[in-house]
Amino acid sequence: MERPSFKHPPLIGQRFNSPAPEETNPLEDYLSGRKLYGDDFTLEQIDTWFKDEKEGYAELGAKNRETYRYPYHALNSLHGFRYLTKSHFSHALGLGAAYGDEFEPLASKIEKISIVEPSNAFASNAVCGIPATYVPPDPSGVLPFAARTFDLVTCLGVLHHIPNVTFIVSEISRCMRKGGYALIHEPVVSMGDWTRMRPGLTKHERGIPLRLFREILKQNKLRIENEALCVFPGVQRVGAVGASVYNNRAWTAIDGMLCRLFGSNLSYHTESIWKKLRPTSAYFVVTRE
Repeated sequence: MERPSFKHPPLIGQRFNSPAPEETNPLEDYLSGRKLYGDDFTLEQIDTWFKDEKEGYAELGAKNRETYRYPYHALNSLHGFRYLTKSHFSHALGLGAAYGDEFEPLASKIEKISIVEPSNAFASNAVCGIPATYVPPDPSGVLPFAARTFDLVTCLGVLHHIPNVTFIVSEISRCMRKGGYALIHEPVVSMGDWTRMRPGLTKHERGIPLRLFREILKQNKLRIENEALCVFPGVQRVGAVGASVYNNRAWTAIDGMLCRLFGSNLSYHTESIWKKLRPTSAYFVVTRE
C-alpha cells in the first residue's frame, strides 16, 4: 500500500493516520517461483508428506494393471531416448517407475533394472523381460545404492510429488556413473493451489520452477544435454487418441511446437487465462559430469 500523498507538508503538530501495514501472503515466495515449496522441510514434515503421497499414483488409477496403459512413449522418444548415444546400459534405475513400462523401448539395451517405488501395487521380478528388483524409498530421500551404480536413470513425473527435491537430485547424481544419463520430466508450473485438494491430483504435488530446476541440476554436477518444454494445456483433450496423445508421434510433435511458440509466456503460478497458455512441463536429458 502506498503512503498517502500531500500537495504540501502537514502543518506542524498536525497528526494523520499512518497506512495500515501491507498484508503479505506466506506462500508468495513459493507461488512466485523464487523458492521451492517443501525443499527446506524438516524430517518430520517430510515424513508426513511421504505418508500422504505413498499410494497417490496407484489410487489415481494406475493400480489396475488390466486397464492401465503407459501414456508417454512418444513423449519419451521425442524428448528423451533419441538423445541417448550409448547402445548398452548395464544397470538402469527407475524412480517411481510403477510397472517400469517406460523402459520398454530400451529393453534390448538394458541388462537389469532397479525400481524405487512406494506402492506395493507394481512390484514384479521382471520388467519388459529384464530382471528387476523393487525397493521401497526411504522418506528421507536417501537411495539405498552405492555410488556410481547406474548408467541410466529415469525420473519421470516423480519429483513434483516429493518435498526435498534438491536432496533427491543429489542422490540421483551420487548413484550415477560418470557419463551416465538421467531422463527427468516434471511439471514446471504450480499446478494450482496445493494447500487444498485438487481433482485428479494427489494431495501435495506441485511443479518445480524452471529457473530453480536448472540451478538444482547444475549444482549437482548434472549437465543438461537437452531441455524441451512440453505438455501444452488442452492438447490431451483436443487430440485424445486412445489412452494419451503422448503415445502419438504427430500429436506429441504438435505439442512441442505449441510449447516453443508460447514458451515466453511461461510463468510459475498465474490466475490469468492468457498466461495459462504456456508449456506446463520440462523434459531434461542430463549426463553425470
